[in-house]
Amino acid sequence: MQETEAAKAILSDRILSLAESQTIAMAKKARELAAQGLDVINLSFGEPDFQTPQYIKDAAKQAIDEGFTFYTPVAGYPELRQEIVKKFKRDNNLDYAPENIVVSTGAKQSIANAILCLTNPGDEVIIFSPYWVSYEEIVKLAEGVPVPVMGRLENDYKVTAEQLEKAITSNTKVVMYSSPCNPTGAVFDEAELMEIARVLEKHPQIYVIADEIYEYINFEGKHFSLANIDFIRDRVVTVNGFSKGYAMTGWRVGYLAANREIAAACDKMQSQVTSGTCSISQKAAAAALKGGNASALEMTEAYRRRRDLVLSLMNEIPGFKTYLPNGAFYIFPDVSHYFGKSFEGHTIASAQDLSMFILTDANVAVVSGEAFGAPQCIRFSFATSDDKLTEALRRIKISLAKLQ
Repeated sequence: MQETEAAKAILSDRILSLAESQTIAMAKKARELAAQGLDVINLSFGEPDFQTPQYIKDAAKQAIDEGFTFYTPVAGYPELRQEIVKKFKRDNNLDYAPENIVVSTGAKQSIANAILCLTNPGDEVIIFSPYWVSYEEIVKLAEGVPVPVMGRLENDYKVTAEQLEKAITSNTKVVMYSSPCNPTGAVFDEAELMEIARVLEKHPQIYVIADEIYEYINFEGKHFSLANIDFIRDRVVTVNGFSKGYAMTGWRVGYLAANREIAAACDKMQSQVTSGTCSISQKAAAAALKGGNASALEMTEAYRRRRDLVLSLMNEIPGFKTYLPNGAFYIFPDVSHYFGKSFEGHTIASAQDLSMFILTDANVAVVSGEAFGAPQCIRFSFATSDDKLTEALRRIKISLAKLQ
């Protein structure tokens, strides 16, 4: 969105400096073209194409019938917080109490709460890059200083402990990352996180926000949480939610686990912004956890098949530099091969230009890597059907062949 001169005269510097979410912006453009009658395949949005499991929907209906239509405790219903405690023990071997848990309106709010509670103006926040689009903007809202550290393609875009150590300064307050990662699908294993923890052990003033929203969508086996490492656990804020693993994007329920001081601060912050999360959604979320993660694992097998399909098709496209994503439902190829190429007098100067060319010429929506801190890349979501993925990659291959 480009603000008008009139808007600039009345709006705050805070909002004027805030970037619009590029994933949402591209999805909006795709919808606009679809409304014009074009057959647009949308690979821009990070949303499961599966329906929320029926047992979760049934729990929501029951909650309505039983009258759960009133304000909820700011940090969430005690029942849901207790189920989250059980989940951490069952899936992650982590011991928390309900007082360590704050339920929010999506994992995005959980991240924002943590950043706003931990970051003072001028504090540096190291962000493992490529990163989810909102990380940097949330840090800016808190008047912190984002410090992206770029992982290398040959290491599946994962930042190393050595890179982290070089980025730390006396002003570093927070380190933030996701695993499995949006946008790359990279998964940090126990050995890699132990090396990172050893670096952080030397800097007791630094806290970590570990975004684990894609925990269940993991193609390589057991998920490992940084909070499992005893000597750093109390400095880790673990963020998770229901959108990805349980296909509950529209229900808007996320949560964090942290030491009691941080959790209490997030409760206080949330009390002045949104108060408690939707009562019906919370009852549905509690039912989701009680039902275990079998449905999530079924979806993950579908994502694994789609990943392999997309990789096989993408490797037939000249100039795409790919890798093997081990989690989430994205692939993030380096597409810089096409920079400087042209078609009908229009030159591709950036990933944003290439994304728009793919949208207008192939009618496939993807997201430029610039929004994720990697301007040489484009993010493809494979959270859609095999047929759509096959057709999308067919169109893209034809369109890119036009660039000379």
